[in-house]
Amino acid sequence: MTEPQFSHLDDAGKARMVDVTPKEPTHRRAVARCKVMMLPATAKAIANHEVKKGDVIAVARVAGIQAAKRTSDMIPLCHPLHLSAVHVNFSVEADHVAIEAIVDAVDRTGVEMEALHACSVAALTIYDMCKSADKGMVIADLALWEKTGGRSGPYARESL
Repeated sequence: MTEPQFSHLDDAGKARMVDVTPKEPTHRRAVARCKVMMLPATAKAIANHEVKKGDVIAVARVAGIQAAKRTSDMIPLCHPLHLSAVHVNFSVEADHVAIEAIVDAVDRTGVEMEALHACSVAALTIYDMCKSADKGMVIADLALWEKTGGRSGPYARESL
């Protein structure tokens, strides 16, 4: 079995930002998903717009979009990217909110971190808006589900 190669480490093992200068810009897309597990009463309050702080889904959507745009400000070795589109979708279920973030760009490096960051910040926003009623919420199953574009080619997760 070969050892994994980490592109963010130089030959001496020190962290570095990958040089993407020689790469050609291509269309990149990434899809990330997670869930916020909660009490059924909390999910019902979100679905019925009964949370006193406001429309939980609307605020979480804007937070997720903003997070995707600011990923390089939070993840030190990420490149700042010019994103073409960010979609943050929600499904309120009986005991959780499922979140999906889809990010597109035409650039020299992928948008996986932007999709994961969008998904996680949207989940944290849901937690923040509902924590007064349900401190036991759990953010679960954050994962990259799909990615296209770039030298490594497409990736699709089959399941968790």
